[in-house]
Amino acid sequence: MMVHTGQLFSQTDLDHNQLNGAALDYDPGFYPAAQADELMLLLKNHLDWRHEPITLFGKKLLQPRLTCWIADDNIRYKYSSIELLGKGWPDFFEPVRRVVEAAAGVGFNSLLANYYRDGQDSMGWHADDEPELGSEPIIASISFGEARRFVLRQKANHRQKFELLLEHGSLLLMRGGTQQNWQHCVPRTQNITGPRINLTFRQIKPME
Repeated sequence: MMVHTGQLFSQTDLDHNQLNGAALDYDPGFYPAAQADELMLLLKNHLDWRHEPITLFGKKLLQPRLTCWIADDNIRYKYSSIELLGKGWPDFFEPVRRVVEAAAGVGFNSLLANYYRDGQDSMGWHADDEPELGSEPIIASISFGEARRFVLRQKANHRQKFELLLEHGSLLLMRGGTQQNWQHCVPRTQNITGPRINLTFRQIKPME
């Protein structure tokens, strides 16, 4: 059962009504621990992890994490000066894809996997608001391994923030105007030495 936003943030005593323009659902136990352990090992050993450079403020830097992009044939996606072309899905991924699509109620044609080797790997502030994702995309995010902070801030007021801990085997869904109104990040931390793998599913629309 998905946990509604009001329950999601009760642990921090935040008023979920202040999440103006965002729609979130979170299930901390989407995958049982034993199955999550198996998937974590499978993903770590069988995905084609790469350390890609990105352009930030005019400079080329290596991303502070490893990535792997998977998508339907010929699906194209571009972010941070990286251009990606889909070449199909590994057979072992289909059960994961089906169960996530059932939970989200939509189909996904692409996946960006992120491998955080330790607490020094991170994801900077951004929103998944590229035109090819549509105006109100549904994005599904599954996490394995070390629990990491997931922080959101309102685009119109960066002091307005919310955060939750993305746990091993958890599923986060972002819907509606979340990407238009909010940014999110996974910050660095000195307190974590173990790895984390995150799978982010998207539906990319062909651009004319």
